[in-house]
Amino acid sequence: MERNKRIIRSYLLIAAGTGIMGLAIKSIYDPIGLVTGGFTGIGIMVRRLTAGLVEGGIPVWITNLSLDIPLFLLALRLKGGGFLGRTVAASLFLSFWLGVIPAYDLARGDFLLAAVYGGVLMGTGIGLVLSAQVATGGTDLIATLLHMKLRACSIAQIMQVIDGAIILAGIYVCGIRASLYAVLAVYITSRVSDLITEGGKFSKAVYIISDEYKQIADAVLNQMNRGTTMLPAVGMYQNEERNMLFCVVSKKEVVTLKEYIRMIDKRAFVIVTDAREVLGEGFLEY
Repeated sequence: MERNKRIIRSYLLIAAGTGIMGLAIKSIYDPIGLVTGGFTGIGIMVRRLTAGLVEGGIPVWITNLSLDIPLFLLALRLKGGGFLGRTVAASLFLSFWLGVIPAYDLARGDFLLAAVYGGVLMGTGIGLVLSAQVATGGTDLIATLLHMKLRACSIAQIMQVIDGAIILAGIYVCGIRASLYAVLAVYITSRVSDLITEGGKFSKAVYIISDEYKQIADAVLNQMNRGTTMLPAVGMYQNEERNMLFCVVSKKEVVTLKEYIRMIDKRAFVIVTDAREVLGEGFLEY
């Protein structure tokens, strides 16, 4: 039963995520000519290049599906059916949305609005799809297959090269202005997708080295209602064993925590770092 719920949830995320991606591509990127990489970027260029041969040009969804199908067959041969999983479904969903969503220029010719709002929508859609632990095929699948031969390069690096080449090609088809704004859109997309997949409620992780660690731990527990963990440590300068406290607090609470530490031990050594996502009691639920 639980497994079925997870499967249904995954497909709902895929459907919603690809729908948002389709909206960004069909109603923002395509009308204004923002080529942001991927097979859909190639589709935007193909549609413009074939506008004189076919009325309106070859639709983006046809190009996307035509490029994905032989790629899936190649992946099936090289890595087996288990590797593809829900990636095929995600690709089909995306092509479906690209086919049914009406072509309407939501940005009204404004490149900055197209880059910002398109990047936000695209990042949200990609984040939802990645939350389902699946990709939409395209350049990420090409990068995965090429990685089998190019072990010295990471999949992310190969993807950057492929998408970069597509964006450069977009300069020839859609102009340099559109391509420069496409770079901004790609940056916003990556930031938003990271926010979706990694969580938006940032916290602070704090490491405290102090001889008064017991008092500090009591203050954190009793005054702030937060737990702490004591970690054994060795100071290499004097080869001296020390006790280090580790705790996680909200961004607002870190100011209070530092004030308690200052009152107890002004000589305490404190390290404050960002914790992008914290799951468990007192923070986010799983």
